[in-house]
This record gives sequence, C-alpha cells and structure tokens, in this order.
Amino acid sequence: MDRHRVVALLHPPQSPFELACATEVFGNAHPDVPARYDFRICAERPGPLRTTAGYAMLVDAGLAALREADTVIVPGWQPAAEPAPPTVTEALRTAHQRGARIVAICTGAFVLAQAGLLDGRRATTHWRHTARLAAAFPGVRVDPDVLYVDDGDVATSAGTGAGIDLCLHLVRSDHGAAYAAQIARNMVLPPHREGSQLQYAAQPVPAKADASLAPLLEWAASRLDTRLTVARLAERAGLSSRTLARQFTEQLGTSPGQWLLGRRLDAARVLLERTDLPVEAVATRVGLASAVNLRRHFRAHLGTTPGSYRRTFSETR
Repeated sequence: MDRHRVVALLHPPQSPFELACATEVFGNAHPDVPARYDFRICAERPGPLRTTAGYAMLVDAGLAALREADTVIVPGWQPAAEPAPPTVTEALRTAHQRGARIVAICTGAFVLAQAGLLDGRRATTHWRHTARLAAAFPGVRVDPDVLYVDDGDVATSAGTGAGIDLCLHLVRSDHGAAYAAQIARNMVLPPHREGSQLQYAAQPVPAKADASLAPLLEWAASRLDTRLTVARLAERAGLSSRTLARQFTEQLGTSPGQWLLGRRLDAARVLLERTDLPVEAVATRVGLASAVNLRRHFRAHLGTTPGSYRRTFSETR
C-alpha cells in the first residue's frame, strides 16, 4: 500500500504542541501499528524557525514540498490575524486545486480563510478566536460549538487538543476505526471524544446593567433555586413584562428568560466542578427542577452532559 504523504506547513513562531498534534498521529512509528503515512515539515523559507517555546527548529524543506503532499496541515498561526505571505496562500490554493486535502489546526483556519479555501464553507477555530474569524471572513460559516469540521477536501479544528481529535478522525476516514484506535491507544487517548468545545470556553463575564436593573439581577442571582419567572422578575422590578424585556434587550442584549437560564447553567457548572452533589441535587439548587431538564439544557448549550462535564472539570477528584 502506498503511503499517504502528509506535509505540515510551519510559520514562525510555531507552536510545538500544535505541530506535535499532527506529528503524533501521522509521523510517529509504533511497532504494533503499520506505517501508512509519510510525514514531513516545511516552511516558506527553509532553515531555523522560531517557536513559541523559545527554541528554534531546523526546517529543511520549502514550499515545493506541498507539490507532492496528499494532505497539507497548517498547525496553528501566530498571531492569528497576521496576514499570510502571498507565496503561502498561493501554494495552498495550488495544492488544493490538484487534489490535496487541506487541514488547519486551531488558528491555522485563518490562513485557509485568507487563501479563500473556506469561502462558503462551514469551519471552526479556537473558541477564543471564532468571533474574529467570522468578522474578518464573512463568507465563512464559523461554527463556534464543534471540536472540528470535516468538509472532505478541507478540514478545520478548534484548539490544540481538538487538533488531535481531527487528526484521529482523518485517520478513521482514511484507514478505518480499528487503525485509528491503535494510534489513539499508543497516545493513551480515547479514539473519539464526545461533546463540543463550548464546555471548555471560559464562562463569559455577564454584561453589566445600569442602576435600573442591577438590583433586580443581584436579587435574582441569589434566588436561583426558587421559582423565578419573567412575570415574577417584572413584578419585583415594578414593571410590565414587556417593559422589562425591552430593558434587558437594551442593557444586556438578551431576554430575561435567556439571562436567567444562563445564570442557572453557570451556577450548575460551578457546582459540578466544586462539589460531589448528585446531578439531581445540582439541578434543584440552580432552579432547573430535575436532572432531565439540566441534561437537556447542558446538551443544547454546551454540547455535553453534566456527568461528562464533571468528569472533565471536577476539582474534587
């Protein structure tokens, strides 16, 4: 069987970890795993290349290496919004046009977007940069929720850990689940990770309301375990439900119901991280009534379950 040729296109300062995501999956030889990939690195200019770890790595191949690649990987790009040299974007377009699969890990998606390879496509990047990618490239359908997007000839991943998820997914597509599981086992990783990247995103700082709403928000946030409805919030504020909704939209950019759900989910995340309370008890304490209700909202908003979230982020283990 001919080996699939994978080339990682580097750019200074290169993140060694993001490069390692691709190297571990495509480039490392294991005695119990048949070698089905050839892996090499290249850069716009061969020679010493700075890394974010403070040392230089020696790159011996230039962009000509992309001419023979079956898959080209851009393992991150620092800083994310820095324009890629025209020679790099042209080389990526040329490789894609002749049939190479083009893959981005984390902020490498910005380079693919600059090359026009994401136009009209769904794509993702690290949650910290999704809004910037969407604003800079309105023709790209940025999905901030997923670990990776595989569009066949072009694929993108979220952060560096999700880069491993994407690489293992590509191996499954190329050579089947059993072969991908062998590689994952050697990396001491699950062959497939559930959920979305939103469970890893930092909890946003709640928008600040002016003096007219602040007392109400403080009152409500301290009573999440009670029966809080929009009507009760309006009564507490001495406003009609319509007027309260307008003030929430103007000051917080959301509705009273969505604000309340957001606070309840934030409180649930804290309890799952810091306590051993059963999921049913967590749901009751944050006012979501039942474990079923909490699971439904967790799945809808964070792409995972309360149990899986706790296993990942618990501080009590």
